Amino acid sequence: MSGLKLNIAIVCAVLLATLSSAAPAVSSALVASTVSASNPALSPSSAPLSSSLVPASSAAASVDSSSAKASSIASAAPASETVPYASDDPNEVMWGPDYDGDPQPIRGTLGSTVMGPQDAAIDIQNPDLFAPPTTDAGTVGNAKWPFSLSHNRLQTGGWARQQNVAVLPMATELAGVDMRLEAGAIRELHWHKTSEWAYVLQGSVQVTAVNPDGQNFVGTVDAGDLWFFPAGTPHSLQATDADPDGAEFLLVFDDGSFSEDSTFLLTDWLAHVPKEVLARNFQTDISAFNDIPGQQLYIFPGSAPGPDSDVPTSPQGSVPSPFTFKMSQMKATQLSGGSVKVVDSRTFPISITTAAAEVTVQPGAMRELHWHPTQDEWSFFLEGNARVTLFASQGAARTYNFQAGDVGYVPGTYGHYVENIGNTTLRFLEIFKTDTFQDVSLSQWLALTPPAMVQATLNLNDEAMSHLSKIKQTVVGPASGSSK
Repeated sequence: MSGLKLNIAIVCAVLLATLSSAAPAVSSALVASTVSASNPALSPSSAPLSSSLVPASSAAASVDSSSAKASSIASAAPASETVPYASDDPNEVMWGPDYDGDPQPIRGTLGSTVMGPQDAAIDIQNPDLFAPPTTDAGTVGNAKWPFSLSHNRLQTGGWARQQNVAVLPMATELAGVDMRLEAGAIRELHWHKTSEWAYVLQGSVQVTAVNPDGQNFVGTVDAGDLWFFPAGTPHSLQATDADPDGAEFLLVFDDGSFSEDSTFLLTDWLAHVPKEVLARNFQTDISAFNDIPGQQLYIFPGSAPGPDSDVPTSPQGSVPSPFTFKMSQMKATQLSGGSVKVVDSRTFPISITTAAAEVTVQPGAMRELHWHPTQDEWSFFLEGNARVTLFASQGAARTYNFQAGDVGYVPGTYGHYVENIGNTTLRFLEIFKTDTFQDVSLSQWLALTPPAMVQATLNLNDEAMSHLSKIKQTVVGPASGSSK
């Protein structure tokens, strides 16, 4: 009985194989309609297959006189799958910085109106979070922090507010402080566990420092200038009276967990040392310390500082490299859509852990698509309105909007751009925890790659290929003849 069943099975298998080889191929129309029904995004009308993915042997195959074979060749499925073309939706920002209407999370047919409570002012400032472009996808951490949301530490003579991982968890490599001193006010003698890089926003500041070799320095910097102190270097800051309002400056530290409240302050230290120890250390009478502050001063009023030449003469001499740099006097590199200044250890030798660029972008222009090979970027927006999309790999991307006073953060290797979406000049700082500024330009990469490879990957025509630049553009102007 078992032998009979085996014979029957063999006969059935032979018959099925014969029928299968004789059956006509499924028509391409049927295949297309089946794919379209299961996934509308892959319908032939909206997403034609790339001809470059069809094997050359299929295109060159001879057609047999038999209609069955001709039909079979013409309707053969491609050897490999492809993907739909990218959407032709420009995904422009939904409203600009001067918008005074009723913002709603609607983009085309997607989204709907807000029915509950709404903070319209924040929604107007962040159109690409409220009504994101359809190119955004996946999860990317928050990359924006306005200093306006930071707690402000008010002192007699000034104030300070900070940003670190407590408020912007993505920013693990760098942290920032916005500090204000009235004319003559002093940020007292202190030092940090981290290095300190600074950019003067307004006014003028005199800085003092002494390095571990006992060499000293005094220098004054103005708006647009820099200073840098390596970790552990004792220093002080004082606003001059060159501007009757004093000064405001940006401080950047090379540790995302840095807290301004953890600064090593001279007054705080001495208030916690027994006076008999102070007297023995300074070889004087204990009564000399009767009037030292009983707690830290941090920021306090003072008289305008004297000239830089008043610095005491050190037996060890002056520092070999100045702690200040006159970036305001540096000639900017002019570009088709703006300008750039780059300052790192090659031009400011003491700045061994921090590199920076000051970038301007004209209306309609953009900081080109690029990434930084290994360094995280800490950005600060000085003026204007910007749009930035971060590409985090694996299909994850998110778009953010920035205004003056905002901090931005881009993790190393994330692809991004900075677009001016306002009608005034956009100006911002790019700051990195490194001694040398580096970036990779998308256009330059493609221009220096064999054209056949680029065209096979992106399906670019010769006209598009001709616009790739072998030289970094950094900031590019509006494309001439571009269609919306």
